[in-house]
Amino acid sequence: MSLGRRCRRQAVELPLTSRLRRGYRIEDVDAVLHRFAYELAERSRQLRLATPENRRIKTALRRWQSESVPSDLGTDRPP
Repeated sequence: MSLGRRCRRQAVELPLTSRLRRGYRIEDVDAVLHRFAYELAERSRQLRLATPENRRIKTALRRWQSESVPSDLGTDRPP
């Protein structure tokens, strides 16, 4: 079960152990913890990749905005 593109809060269902033993099976808990660790690492990786791309887009937008504004804007404004 993957969290997918959006983080969704949902219940984690683990099978209970037999009546002789209380709680959850250790293997099932370990599997869920490993899955969560993998998904957290994947989200961190995606964030590291997105940060430089966001910076590049912001820089390009600022450059485009500054090139698009007429140079005499603001110098001869009527009162």
